[in-house]
Amino acid sequence: MTVTYKHEPFTDFSKNENIQAIKEALVFVNSHLNKEYPLIIGGERITTSEKITSVNPANKAEVVGVVSKATKELAEKAMEQALEAFETWKLRKPEARAAILIRAAAILRRRKHEFSAYLIKEAGKPWSEADADTAEAIDFLEYYARQMLKLKDGVPVQSREGEQNSFSYIPLGVGIVISPFNFPLAIMAGTAAAAIVAGNTILLKPANSTPVVAAKFAELLLEAGLPAGVLNYIPGSGAEVGDYLVDHPKTRFISFTGSREVGCRIYERAAKVHSGQKWLKRVIAEMGGKDTVAVDKDADLDLAASAIVASAFGFSGQKCSAGSRAVVHQDVYDEVLEKAVALTKELTVGNPEDAGSCMGPVIDQNSYNKIMSYIEIGKVEGRLMTGGEGDDTDGFFIQPTIFADIGEKDRLMQEEIFGPVAAFCKAKDFNHILEIANNTDYGLTGALISNNRDHIERAKEEFHVGNLYFNRGCTGAIVGYQPFGGFNMSGTDSKAGGPDYLLLHMQAKTTSETF
Repeated sequence: MTVTYKHEPFTDFSKNENIQAIKEALVFVNSHLNKEYPLIIGGERITTSEKITSVNPANKAEVVGVVSKATKELAEKAMEQALEAFETWKLRKPEARAAILIRAAAILRRRKHEFSAYLIKEAGKPWSEADADTAEAIDFLEYYARQMLKLKDGVPVQSREGEQNSFSYIPLGVGIVISPFNFPLAIMAGTAAAAIVAGNTILLKPANSTPVVAAKFAELLLEAGLPAGVLNYIPGSGAEVGDYLVDHPKTRFISFTGSREVGCRIYERAAKVHSGQKWLKRVIAEMGGKDTVAVDKDADLDLAASAIVASAFGFSGQKCSAGSRAVVHQDVYDEVLEKAVALTKELTVGNPEDAGSCMGPVIDQNSYNKIMSYIEIGKVEGRLMTGGEGDDTDGFFIQPTIFADIGEKDRLMQEEIFGPVAAFCKAKDFNHILEIANNTDYGLTGALISNNRDHIERAKEEFHVGNLYFNRGCTGAIVGYQPFGGFNMSGTDSKAGGPDYLLLHMQAKTTSETF
């Protein structure tokens, strides 16, 4: 079986047929709102009395779906089912596991606009952001299937006369996959698919803000032929279900994407060896970012302004890769700031179902409150240039906000806000640009806008981030093209969508036979 991977193209919404297709998908999804979704444990659908209600962040009165909530007892049942399924799934040929992912990608491609419509409704993503999320999920399925076929025979090692040596990879066991709200299809699908195609079984705990998209994906994998018990869908409380499974002696690995605070807590808990545990748990963690778009004095200033605005305000800044810091050389600072403010004022904030909305809502009330509190901090630390207003009457809408003259050590320059707030900071020279770019606890993404080749070469060595881009924005990594993951408090640099990612879900085994 051969698999040719090609990046899933984004939908061109300037074409009438694509506009009509997404509108029809929204009509379909709107006719399926407020449905109930059970847990999936083994081959069983289980409905519980306690529920998670998923609401549309653009319209708080609208319920997207009602999802059964797992308890500690049901989490234990899911663990037992995953352990049982692992005994047969680990023996399934890699070609057969990969084939299920390829089929799932094909089904998702056929239902692309439907899944994008669910992302618009449940995550508040504008059309283009939702479409990119769905395309990335397809990419992950295709790419990891191909990678598994490359790894299935291991890696060649040397053999001596009278001896045959081999070096191969085997699955780890049962993993806990904890996925975020901001890429509720792509990251959830990628982390789940990588673990599964490597031969592991998983317990999937999606973000409580976006559990319906995860339920739809779990059903899609089953439709593609995934055996019962390989993926167990168990949304629930992090404090109850999450902690219980992270601590569980039978948990072999935890794949987490989310905040620094929760990621550090998981890392600490996973380090403890519990009674009955005979391994050290592996943690794959992608956490936060405080990412910089740096602008050199000889840069294309129009490009710089557009890169800053796109990086800061795409999906309302709710990306760990979001460019929430603009560090600009003092010689061009005022001009870049003026251009960025003008572009930002052109952005339209509204219901993401509407084609004209560039930005939708933030995800929920807690996020809204946190972001608005940072805007108040910004009014003290710098100059408010545009935005600064929010409205949570019907949904959680915040205007794209730029603050100028923020100090390099100020809170707006150091703390992850996860919202549509960009801080501008002035740098004296290129040395100062690099110094500011590296002065956070994080190290996820960064961008340098420059036409100075010496400065570009220096940045390659000295700009300390996992994903560094030149003369473009700092968001939008493509699976297989820009493997994604960061340094320091941004996580374990797992490089999702890259050639090493599946290895994190397997362990190496050397065999040597003497004749």
